[in-house]
Amino acid sequence: MHDAAPPPLSPTLHWTGDDGQSHEVAWRSLAGVPAPKRVRLADDTLSADAAYRLVCEGTALLWQGDFQQARQMLQALGRRMDHSAQRRGQRKPAAPPVAPPEGMAPITQAFHLHRKAQAERARILGLLLIPFEAGHRIPLRRAPDVQAACLEAHGPADAPYAASLRELQGLIGAHEWRKKGVPVPALGASIHPHHGVFSPVRGEYLDLLRDAPLPAALQAQGAQGEAWDIGTGTGVIAAVLARRGVPHVLATELAPRALACAQDNLQRLGLGQRVSVLQTDLFPLPGASPRRAALIVCNPPWLPGHPSSAVEQAIYDPDSRMLKGFLNGLAAHLLPGGEGWLILSDFAERLGLRSREQLLGWIAQAGLTVAGRLDIRPRHGKAQDRGDPLHAARSGEVTSLWRLQGASQPA
Repeated sequence: MHDAAPPPLSPTLHWTGDDGQSHEVAWRSLAGVPAPKRVRLADDTLSADAAYRLVCEGTALLWQGDFQQARQMLQALGRRMDHSAQRRGQRKPAAPPVAPPEGMAPITQAFHLHRKAQAERARILGLLLIPFEAGHRIPLRRAPDVQAACLEAHGPADAPYAASLRELQGLIGAHEWRKKGVPVPALGASIHPHHGVFSPVRGEYLDLLRDAPLPAALQAQGAQGEAWDIGTGTGVIAAVLARRGVPHVLATELAPRALACAQDNLQRLGLGQRVSVLQTDLFPLPGASPRRAALIVCNPPWLPGHPSSAVEQAIYDPDSRMLKGFLNGLAAHLLPGGEGWLILSDFAERLGLRSREQLLGWIAQAGLTVAGRLDIRPRHGKAQDRGDPLHAARSGEVTSLWRLQGASQPA
């Protein structure tokens, strides 16, 4: 079973072989990375130092040797990048450190530099390439069988192609997560994330969802009660609501991969009859009059910014589009006495990317009032990692469930 249609095969990779002839093959990148312009063949005889110089210069290495040696080469390139970064950090600057731009806090500058470094690391390590035959078979010694993982992510492959080894490792990891599942204590079961769909590895926000009191308006509806999960992703929020006893849940999602993922998880959990999945942008499309619900939940991406991959769409929200869209459309879709639950981390505030005043201003401008708020601290390892360049922000992070009502409703 696969979830993705095959991507267009118009991008191609070009190189000159040992025979002096020009060669080309289709190029695939789920992250949308363009085909490298400079390519040379490489195998086990190439030293890690020479390989590092080449990739730093922008030359891609199309591997022809042992697959396990390619994996070791990628690790060696990563270590050289780490050592290079450490040397730059330890080198005494010739001039005082550059101050952040006017109006930018040091932590905000640290965040932007961190993202820039991550992007550069991904670019350089992404230049170690692996050849594939039709059917996602790797024609290298000691190559694993990756057909199932690649089929889930790419769809069928009827012709040879090349792809980044680093991206392939991501596909394999996603395939394993999908098989094993991610335990969700608030659900009492596991969620199986698909490739490109954000995994619910941080469960604290689901504890808030499990413990928040259901609106009286929803309970008053009895068997007719309905809640909405806006931007369902893996379907985990919709599943928790259903397990809490909400008679019917409508889960909306725009991304095809996430849509398929949510449907798969809800069927696995036996909730396919109680949760409907609708492909739409935010709220259900209006008919003659706006459709309304007693409870509408949204866990939007928590950082304003541009995602660099499909999975980052659950983290970065350009210009806070989804957050603002949810707030601005909420009042018109709530039943009298209903509540909108906004689940949001204050990490963006701690990074100086958004202020609490801005958030409260958007809530008020949307005709909403705050009926209450539940808070929880993160439990993930990065919150305790003092070596993380963003530790100052992560260590104080709080995730909140904001209970919102229409301004005309009693709080």
